[in-house]
Amino acid sequence: MEEDLFQLRQLPVVKFRRTGESARSEDDTASGEHEVQIEGVRTGLQAVELDDGAAVPKEFANPTDDTFMVADAVEAIGFGKFQWKLSVLTGLAWMADAMEMMILSILAPQLHCEWRLPSWQVALLTSVVFIGMMSSSTLWGNISDQYGRKTGLKISVLWTLYYGILSAFAPVYSWILVLRGLVGFGIGGVPQSVTLYAEFLPMKARAKCILLIEVFWAIGTVFEVALAVFVMPSLGWRWLLFLSAVPLLIFAVLCFWLPESARYDVLSGNQEKAMATLKRIATENGAPMPLGKLIISRQEDRGKLRDLFTPHFRWTTLLLWFIWFSNAFSYYGLVLLTTELFQAGDVCSISSSKKAVEAKCSLACEYLSEEDYMDLLWTTLSEFPGVLVTLWIIDRLGRKKTMALCFVVFSLCSLLLFICVGRTMLTLLLFVARAFISGGFQAAYVYTPEVYPTATRALGLGTCSGMARVGALITPFIAQVMLESSVYLSLAVYSGCCLLAALASCFLPIETKGRGLQESSHREWGQEMVGRGAHGAGVTRSNSGSQE
Repeated sequence: MEEDLFQLRQLPVVKFRRTGESARSEDDTASGEHEVQIEGVRTGLQAVELDDGAAVPKEFANPTDDTFMVADAVEAIGFGKFQWKLSVLTGLAWMADAMEMMILSILAPQLHCEWRLPSWQVALLTSVVFIGMMSSSTLWGNISDQYGRKTGLKISVLWTLYYGILSAFAPVYSWILVLRGLVGFGIGGVPQSVTLYAEFLPMKARAKCILLIEVFWAIGTVFEVALAVFVMPSLGWRWLLFLSAVPLLIFAVLCFWLPESARYDVLSGNQEKAMATLKRIATENGAPMPLGKLIISRQEDRGKLRDLFTPHFRWTTLLLWFIWFSNAFSYYGLVLLTTELFQAGDVCSISSSKKAVEAKCSLACEYLSEEDYMDLLWTTLSEFPGVLVTLWIIDRLGRKKTMALCFVVFSLCSLLLFICVGRTMLTLLLFVARAFISGGFQAAYVYTPEVYPTATRALGLGTCSGMARVGALITPFIAQVMLESSVYLSLAVYSGCCLLAALASCFLPIETKGRGLQESSHREWGQEMVGRGAHGAGVTRSNSGSQE
């Protein structure tokens, strides 16, 4: 008996913490203390020495049992074959989204000529897509939080595919207006692919992977312009609409391979399904699963709008809404403005001659020429250096400063357009401006899923995406209608909006660089997984027997 009690006293000191807190401090790691998470036990319990002959408490019966959370498993399994497949599939969704957006700047001047539409109807054709996206973004986010990321994504993709193909057969303006609005309603759910994608990524790879996914957006925009070059002169806009739906068709077929997010399954109480998903990923990656039992986080209400306005997130939510609004307002404004400026010839003729403005903005047909398509292609190619620049600076400057820098550079390029410049300089300035505003958009897509907890992550991204669509909804009336009155005023609006967005980025209260995804909304932000993965490349687990 004496020997048994001696051995019992040599066991590591056991600490308790509430379920859901998986991170160990560096002091704990250094001292060799081990942590075991036990459901329902209060934190801060002290070590207890047993009297001679006393029974071992039930909660101490097996102090070496391992437990782990989904975050621990994702970090332990790492980045591998599964994430590569998921990257390609998520990229297809983004490519399809980009093509549906890019087609607006090509379709508008074509229908303006073919159906003799006034400028306000051309602008409305663009805006109705964003009305659909704005009205559905929060809905898709709520569906993804309530019923699963995969469910919301599949429904939105199938919806977009169906109405995208139908719009190619629209006989008159009113039909295409309604059908493109329904396409926009479906596109509002595509950003949820980022939520699903981010929840399967290890912390170190998350920013780089989400940014590299944006390469598919750039590929989509370039592919759409290249497709238009070949299809529009011979087959017309209907075939362009039909062929632009092909990436969505491929994604719709392949998305049934997608697993549901293990983080979502755990939060909704489906432990077995989450464990099966993690084992599947570990098998595909050829990596070992963490030993022990998967802990089920405390179930929370999911997809509640009020959770975005708790004291911890209220200021963040409001600032992010304005940042996303400014991003989409400026990005899509620049896309539309590029077409308008190229058709006009150069900024000098627009800014110094009222006659040139009238000629450009009249009902006289001006189809996009081959030169217009090539210049449009060059400015679209700026998306690629935009990705590379953002990729290089986002983990050096942090998310907030990266967004602020991108907004400032875009504003500067917009102001330089006030100067009387030729077509070559015009193309260069538009190239740089688009590179940085797309970079700001990418940084926002990295930051937003990182800052919200699992219970509201999809809703947070959805509402931000909805605010972006408000900006995109308004921008055609600036880039196409206000431009008739004053090119200076239009450029000043975009420049001023982005300067305010740069300030908003600096005032965001949370920097997510080097932080893990938050699981629970009931604690201070960043309490879990702070600095995780920064101390070694070994298997990361949060409990006894783990190693850093």
